[in-house]
Amino acid sequence: MTGFPLEPDRAQMEEIGKAALDLVMRFIEDRHDAPAVDIEGAYELAARLRSGPPESGGDLDELMATIRAAADKAYDAAGPGYLAYIPGGGLFTSAVAEMISRSINRFTNLAAPAPALVQLEANVCRWLCDLFSYPEQAQGVLTTGGSMANFGAVVTARETKARDNFRDAVIYVSDQAHHSMRKAARIAGFPDGAVQEVPTDADLRIDLDALNDAIQRDRNAQRIPLVVVGNAGTTNTGAVDDLNALAELARANGLWFHVDAAYGGFFRLTERGRTALAGIEKADSITLDPHKGMFLGYGTGSLLVRDGSLLKAAHQVGASYLPHSSDDAAIPDFSDYTPELSRDYRGLRVWMPLWLHGVGAFRDALDEKLDLTRIVYDALRSAPDLEVPWEPDLTVVAFRPKRGGNAATEALLDRINASKRIFISPTVVGGRLTLRVCIVSHRTHRERIDEGIEIIQKAVADL
Repeated sequence: MTGFPLEPDRAQMEEIGKAALDLVMRFIEDRHDAPAVDIEGAYELAARLRSGPPESGGDLDELMATIRAAADKAYDAAGPGYLAYIPGGGLFTSAVAEMISRSINRFTNLAAPAPALVQLEANVCRWLCDLFSYPEQAQGVLTTGGSMANFGAVVTARETKARDNFRDAVIYVSDQAHHSMRKAARIAGFPDGAVQEVPTDADLRIDLDALNDAIQRDRNAQRIPLVVVGNAGTTNTGAVDDLNALAELARANGLWFHVDAAYGGFFRLTERGRTALAGIEKADSITLDPHKGMFLGYGTGSLLVRDGSLLKAAHQVGASYLPHSSDDAAIPDFSDYTPELSRDYRGLRVWMPLWLHGVGAFRDALDEKLDLTRIVYDALRSAPDLEVPWEPDLTVVAFRPKRGGNAATEALLDRINASKRIFISPTVVGGRLTLRVCIVSHRTHRERIDEGIEIIQKAVADL
């Protein structure tokens, strides 16, 4: 025992570590039989836990039990039956990497304090750039998620193309775009109305004629067409825009072309995904979420920019009290490419799973999700009482009852989720409530999908 409570000795570290590891292993082992959602009594539990910390320290076992109870009263985004929103997996190897990163606690947003660790994160960023055939001058950064990546892209486009008069600029998104694009524009200083929604076609892809008309109309009104955002997997239905055509339109009109591939980007690892995402490599910037397509824990996104010098010019601000700048292009000062100076070391949580499992394991898992999606789509499409309006581009299957309107759709949702074996989420498309199955979790396999199809079919029959 040491005389300093904040510096536990080897025996104390082993005791704490064993308790934590036991909690984690039991939690993971329980995922197969755990309910896909269990929030009954969750707010009551939260109210009971509302308190300050003890003055002299509390009991370890009691704390572990509290954490487990709190974790159980939640949406089980780490479980095989979680088919709602866009699931997050929580790979064990990434979690171990995070424990290591937090324990060694090196400062890695500048190269000088820990260049070798920065190199591992740079390996991740270069691999991401290579995945999209980006040139050597491209630069990637790891962010907290897609929202911050979209923000970084908007700021870079603003500084590159309209630094002094961006308040007259326009950002074009489809009516299926993620809300973070509008938030990014607001935080980046664009006025209300700068983000213009463009209608989509019958397949929920951005209408290219309508987009071209909007650009010409704004140009005639002395506004500045600045950015066009393509979707590589919308949240609502997983739709992928015609990225090749968008790239050509953007280039012809001098616009920055950004692709929000937070959900869909990693499907480029697969043959089907490369076909669906054709043209994404022509984007000026791309948003990706490893905490989606790589099954990592929440809090890991990324932004890739084709010309890294533009990303740097938009974000770099120096100071005399900082360590000297990196003079090795392969080991960047990441703080020069993002709004952040102090931040956690994100590289190992991506690099360690890639190293231990290999890229092929991720490719195979994503191919499995595409296969499972086709099984769901074919099964629901054959149900006489269901409408399945859109063939999936990726791993979202949207459906709704043919009769009864929104009330019937809501009732169907309640019946499906009451099973607690699967949990799906609703959205609104064209004013109509629509249900969606989203298959991304690395723990979701054929057995649970077959069970889920049976649950949906029975709920439809009961309705």
